[in-house]
Amino acid sequence: MTFALETAAHPEGLRRVAIDPVSRVEGHGKVTLLLDEHNRIQQARLHIVEFRGFEKFIEGRPYWEVPVMVQRLCGICPVSHHLAAAKAFDRVIGATPVSASANAVRRLMHYGQLMQSHALHFFHLSSPDLLFGFDSDVAQRNIVGVAQAHPDIAKKGILLRKYGQEVIRITAGKRIHGTGAVPGGINKLVTVEERDTLLRDLPQMLQWAQDAVDIVKALHAQNPALYNAFGSFQSNLMSLVRADGALDFYDGVLRVRDAAGKILFDGVEDQRYLDLIEEEVRPWSYMKFPHLRSLGKELGWYRVGPLARVQNCDFIPSERAEIERQVFVAWGHGELVHASLAYHWARMIEMLHCVEVIGELLQDPALLSGDLLTHGTRQRSGIGIIEAPRGTLIHDYDVGDDDLVTRCNLIVSTTHNNQAMNEAVRSVARNYLDGHELTEGMLNHIEVAIRAYDPCLSCATHALGQMPLEVTLLAADGTQLDQLQRSSLGEITHI
Repeated sequence: MTFALETAAHPEGLRRVAIDPVSRVEGHGKVTLLLDEHNRIQQARLHIVEFRGFEKFIEGRPYWEVPVMVQRLCGICPVSHHLAAAKAFDRVIGATPVSASANAVRRLMHYGQLMQSHALHFFHLSSPDLLFGFDSDVAQRNIVGVAQAHPDIAKKGILLRKYGQEVIRITAGKRIHGTGAVPGGINKLVTVEERDTLLRDLPQMLQWAQDAVDIVKALHAQNPALYNAFGSFQSNLMSLVRADGALDFYDGVLRVRDAAGKILFDGVEDQRYLDLIEEEVRPWSYMKFPHLRSLGKELGWYRVGPLARVQNCDFIPSERAEIERQVFVAWGHGELVHASLAYHWARMIEMLHCVEVIGELLQDPALLSGDLLTHGTRQRSGIGIIEAPRGTLIHDYDVGDDDLVTRCNLIVSTTHNNQAMNEAVRSVARNYLDGHELTEGMLNHIEVAIRAYDPCLSCATHALGQMPLEVTLLAADGTQLDQLQRSSLGEITHI
């Protein structure tokens, strides 16, 4: 591999600095830096250090259990896994398309989740860095500090998320790990009372979502040099788009643009994703590295999520969000915006769009009455693709004649962004840390770059092959006696 700073040419004798764990993200990860005697960065890696293995223990389960089981991958975006799995098993039982009522309720559920997840990430996890500064006092750099210094902003963030969670509760049965979607459709409709409850608070949510976009735009305008350059590098972009090129989070076809904005692939059906993507395993992380087959490992990696979606679509099909998308695109002066911090701006545009779509869906009579389930001709496999808050999410299953799952492949949003997050870490390490004495604030710059992608690290750990393992033997006084490492290839070495 020739990715700069991924592997030091001569790691022996280099000083190791670790950020362990990376804070204010979902899941467990760490960053390691190798520096020479002049504090020059020789290697920088984002490691995912937990192993979940959902792809294996889903095997042998009845297919109808899976949409509920896979939600346990994550407490932040369970609805995305719930719906992606349900869509995959719609294919298995031949229920395509699902009924109008099932489509409306699922979409409402999904857009409610995107809204709450985006609000959680921006206001709770990332706003402390953006409002106080990357080098600010670590004791203040948290949601409590935001609530004390900017109570109005914190209040909006909390209540926006609360509203999204209420949408999920009404459509899925409960706020976390609901059961609303089943293979072939849904198990409940929305009542008139539930709809009216959501409609009552909708105008306030719409205004607060607009305010959130304005906050991010103001941050960019106040310091364009930082926001344009921090963690900036060129990459391909991938997302679902609707058949007419519009932004769509629930359904669509895959589109890929290159770094200059040229469309490389378009109209790729979800059932054919393997024609487009393949995955690679590297021995130092439990998270896989996807790339475009046709371009190979070094040129074919890409980014997903808000930054990709807002620029990959031709338009956003809601009035306010489309106006804001055009402002965002204009910021690039005719070129794609590649700066990592721009994820926050795009994320708030998407949150605004979600509120607008929720308003439209609440007017749909199919929410209140209609068929819950659809049936068709049984198939042996099914693929469900959805745009989760963090990007494109793929669920791929084979099912035997006995209705038990025989194979499962999950490519989650954070996995798609694996190489990009590593590139962001290396970009920031080169530009801010290289050759300097390291401080907590400097190391936080690395975390800021990672947080921009809103990674869900626990969702993304599904290693292929043998599980890497590191064992350390310590004496009673804590002295290290020995250390062994087994790579993903099964090679055992003394460290």
